[in-house]
Amino acid sequence: MAAPTTAPTSTDFWADARRHLVRYGGEFTPEIISGAAGSFVHTEDGRRILDFTSGQMSAILGHSHPEIVDTVRRQIGSLDHLFSGMLSRPVVDLARRLAGTLPAPLEKALLLTTGAESNEAAIRMAKLVTGKHEVVSFARSWHGMTQAAANATYSAGRKGYGPSSPGNFAIPAPNTYRPDFTHPDGTLDWRRQLDFGFDLVDAQSVGSLAACLVEPILSSGGLLEPPPGYFAALLEKCRERGMLLILDEAQTGLCRTGTWYAFERDGVVPDILTLSKTLGAGLPLAAVVTSAEIEQEAHDRGFLFFTTHVSDPLVAAVGNTVLDVLERDRLDERALHLGGVLRRGLEGIAERHHVVGDIRGRGLLVGIELVVDRDTKGSSDELGAAVTRRCLELGLHMNIVQLPGMGGVFRIAPPLTATEAELGLGLEILDQAIGESTA
Repeated sequence: MAAPTTAPTSTDFWADARRHLVRYGGEFTPEIISGAAGSFVHTEDGRRILDFTSGQMSAILGHSHPEIVDTVRRQIGSLDHLFSGMLSRPVVDLARRLAGTLPAPLEKALLLTTGAESNEAAIRMAKLVTGKHEVVSFARSWHGMTQAAANATYSAGRKGYGPSSPGNFAIPAPNTYRPDFTHPDGTLDWRRQLDFGFDLVDAQSVGSLAACLVEPILSSGGLLEPPPGYFAALLEKCRERGMLLILDEAQTGLCRTGTWYAFERDGVVPDILTLSKTLGAGLPLAAVVTSAEIEQEAHDRGFLFFTTHVSDPLVAAVGNTVLDVLERDRLDERALHLGGVLRRGLEGIAERHHVVGDIRGRGLLVGIELVVDRDTKGSSDELGAAVTRRCLELGLHMNIVQLPGMGGVFRIAPPLTATEAELGLGLEILDQAIGESTA
């Protein structure tokens, strides 16, 4: 059937969307997006909406960055896709350059498409290399919707799909704002919490612990940042049990937190690192990076992870351009500076609005938690939804954690290329939206 010669009306558009689209999580934003540039998305009816989520927390260089556009146009005209066993220069260049941004012994890369896929490959590699099958993750984790990644995801999506794979265990996520294990002064006793978590793991394990897969900053879990020292202690727990430590830096990697990788703060080096979202700056590119020793052992044991788009040259070329811009424009330093500007603005909002209970995160990955009472820390999904709606009406797209009981936690992740004026505009809109939603 021939395509229509004119675009359907907005009424027809939404009717078609309701009739033909599978809903895959929550409701769709009630705007028809026609374009995007820099820190803004544009609607079909002429509105500009400031994007405080970098698309799906991915477009770290903003939308339609001119150098990314040029790379795509150039590369797609010469070499876009290959048989999975063929190699091209952009792929080898990106693998070499990624290794150059990382500490030893991380030097071997597998280039894939999505975060879920990279975590799938990392878990598969860890199981093969260790000869074991059990995986430990945080109780508020999000690692993806494919099988192994979904089995290690606990923040949502576990009910209604039948049994998960055996050998998946959750440990408590360290939450300094809502501590479960406390010191006498009420602060989080994360060492006792971590010991407790692994005591439970040890009690349930059949002696086949393969890996621990965690995010350096839990994003969907409520922008939770484990305290300094936590990951060194976690790595020690892994070493004691012969487990590999896999860090999922889908959202934290490549300068967003003010350093190239979030794990740098803690002085640890994971056995396997997974990257996605930020690596392609909005295009589908992901990577698994590990040591030569682990890669050799996996290869010797017959590691298999063929996918349709493994080592595709088009997105690899984009990844190289992303690294060019990050290095040349020193966007790690920029994220650190802008993160300070953003935090100071949020602290000002907290002084004016007592519903702001907590501000947390690092660099340009920041969370704020709205509460109905600062003393009891009582949360309100309704308040978070109301502020989100009002922000959108005023021209700011905010992302709220859409999980029961966590609807007051906003995830703020503007592009690293955002200007101070754009951050100021977003803060002004958020300030107004909170005030009007609580009046």
